[in-house]
Amino acid sequence: MEKRADTILVTGGAGFIGSNFILHWLANESANVVNLDKLTYAGNPANLLSASSDRRYKFLQGDICDRDLIAELLITHRPRAIVHFAAESHVDRSIHGPDDFIRTNVNGTFSLLEEAREYWAGLTGAEKDAFRFLHVSTDEVYGSLGPEDAAFTESTRYSPNSPYSASKAASDHLVRAYFHTYGLPVLTTNCSNNYGPFQFPEKLIPLVILHAIGGKPIPVYGDGQNVRDWLFVTDHCEAIRSVLTRGKGGETYNIGGRNEVKNLDVVNSICSALDELRPNDPVMPHAKLITFVTDRPGHDRRYAMNATKIESELGWKPRETFETGIRKTILWYLENDAWIQGVTTGAYRQWMATQYSL
Repeated sequence: MEKRADTILVTGGAGFIGSNFILHWLANESANVVNLDKLTYAGNPANLLSASSDRRYKFLQGDICDRDLIAELLITHRPRAIVHFAAESHVDRSIHGPDDFIRTNVNGTFSLLEEAREYWAGLTGAEKDAFRFLHVSTDEVYGSLGPEDAAFTESTRYSPNSPYSASKAASDHLVRAYFHTYGLPVLTTNCSNNYGPFQFPEKLIPLVILHAIGGKPIPVYGDGQNVRDWLFVTDHCEAIRSVLTRGKGGETYNIGGRNEVKNLDVVNSICSALDELRPNDPVMPHAKLITFVTDRPGHDRRYAMNATKIESELGWKPRETFETGIRKTILWYLENDAWIQGVTTGAYRQWMATQYSL
């Protein structure tokens, strides 16, 4: 890795969104990237194999709760920005075991903020003016919408309904407090549901793809009418770059895909595409595999994001429609069997059996 001042520190960069962001960054920016990731079950170095030979990229395994490690990284690499993805992010896992979510999402964010504050306080001149702490969060902090309710805006009252969303809401509040109390130049982004390459197959879209091609039951919670706004991960990465470059310190930016789709419609879209792409799969049509299962506790009915602020102030808009994005996603999973085999271990299969009783 080249020794120069222009560096960013990414936390959780071996996860789904973080790894896509690093690949996107290296393809579009000149600055170095230091990637700090604990490598829990959802962190996968294989996501970044194509970056491993890039001199601008450095990976370090470590925990964001380790303040001594964070302090050392900041002193050694002197980043101009911290882009904070590291989080426990699966609602179902937060229901079964909320402890990890509080530790990582709340305590970990606090540790980062404290070390970033001390580091920033020691900067001077242009370095201090340029520094940013970008906190990546979720639309789930806003709670649930009714069918006719207006989409979430940056001023929507927080109303989290799961241990996961409550932990992210707490981290958002900490970030805001560090701006107003200490002046730390923070930025917060709240995104809608991401999908695309490298997503761990406990999440809806990759789970449906893998179960469909394997002839396994496709679990759908409740009546399948829950609505989500779907955001292709590369669009999200571009939005984060825009916020980091042009966002105003202390501000929050909602990032959405303008693609509200019911869960059952998502599943049927994938099944229809696979009918065309995989006509020799074990079960045809693939929609025969749809199996309705008991709804999860506190399942939010609808999320929708009003992204007018980032579109009007920063000039960002999503490039992908749901139709184009889901096609790209399906093709990626069909073409990357080695990656799939690497993540669907015995532990993954045990989790699926426990969660869905299938």
